[in-house]
Amino acid sequence: CAMAMDRDELNKKRLARAAQRKKQLEQQRKLKLRLILAAVILVVCGVAIFALTPGGSDSPTVQQPSIPGQTLPPETAPPTEPPSRHQLDPTTVIHIKAAGDLNITDKVVAAGNSPLGYDFTKAFLDVAPVLADADLTMLNLEGIFVGEPYGTATRSAPRELLRALDASGVDLIQAANSYSVYDGISGLNTTLSAIRSAGMEPVGAFASNEEFRRTKGYTICDVQGIKVGVVAFTKGMDSLGLPAGSEDCVNVLYTDYFSTYKDVDTEGITQVLKDLRSEKPDVTIAMLHWGSEYNDTISESQEKIAKLMLDEGVDITLGTHSHMVHQVVFDEEKNTLVAYSLGDFFGDGEKGGSNYSIILDIELTRDNTTGITKITDYGYTPIYTLNETECDGQRRVVRIRHAMDAYALNYVDKVTKACYASMENSLKRINARVNGE
Repeated sequence: CAMAMDRDELNKKRLARAAQRKKQLEQQRKLKLRLILAAVILVVCGVAIFALTPGGSDSPTVQQPSIPGQTLPPETAPPTEPPSRHQLDPTTVIHIKAAGDLNITDKVVAAGNSPLGYDFTKAFLDVAPVLADADLTMLNLEGIFVGEPYGTATRSAPRELLRALDASGVDLIQAANSYSVYDGISGLNTTLSAIRSAGMEPVGAFASNEEFRRTKGYTICDVQGIKVGVVAFTKGMDSLGLPAGSEDCVNVLYTDYFSTYKDVDTEGITQVLKDLRSEKPDVTIAMLHWGSEYNDTISESQEKIAKLMLDEGVDITLGTHSHMVHQVVFDEEKNTLVAYSLGDFFGDGEKGGSNYSIILDIELTRDNTTGITKITDYGYTPIYTLNETECDGQRRVVRIRHAMDAYALNYVDKVTKACYASMENSLKRINARVNGE
């Protein structure tokens, strides 16, 4: 497979990103101080020249005699105000990256087996540069962290998985999905605490009704001065209902979320988004766990919810749950983007279409003069989940194009010939699905 960095290099990259931003801010601060000092010097010089010039503003202009061969110095320019931050930085550009579902199963847990205990570093090693090279990175994690036994039956995973995601550059974890309350509200609380302890922030699920009321159901991120509001909702929780006294612990899309998924909770969704709008975010992102599993069809219910999101001020909608890549719709006129499904970021990949997906990259630009933030570009990195027989015996997620290049260049740990052919087909299918073909 493609070459990648080890754990120390990943941590260095993450720290380097923060150090680079700090350096840029320090350079901007020093530049402002220099400009202010230059302006002060100009003002002082101007006052001194004015004071030493005979007469005042009411005195008649005296024509100085010219001396042959002598060039008179130009008049001193009036002092100018130092440029404001907007003049120094007319725009601010950030990149937000989003991946799809990370499913906790027996095979996913086994991917972290190592002689010294669990270590999932290698599982994400090849895609870590993509995830980390963003200002804000998010994905949907379908599982809980409540201790052993681990795997498909409990949907519980070792906390080392969270540490590997954090080291790979992930910032936000969608916690509103099928397995939010798989171990009850106590399991939800343990999971939310584990995510935060690992250095990331859960979105869409709350430890209690009181926490929901306090946060009003959304998360605000300050990304290089751009205010990003993030909400997350799920269609349901594997037919489980929220117990009395904990009805608000997970944001849901339907009032009948534990059964038929027919009645959209318009009132509840609208209230969360209305409260978020009152924060005046520069951009609003909705992470939605919706649709049907292993289904290519975008349902009428999804279309209804997508319209509701747009009507209530959502700029970017990021879908998961179908385990397959669906269409990405960018409306340049309205400046909105809807990705109906990003596919499976990491899982078993046994069903057709679930072993490949994308990491979406959205560029946002704020005009610092007008204060308006827009989606100015988007792209994606095609990725693939290698099973144990396609490479060196360890399940992991890789960049398709890099892995194909490694095969063509005959790398020692290259993928198999059959895997290469599968990746070729996956690349075609990804491009067709993203474009709605």
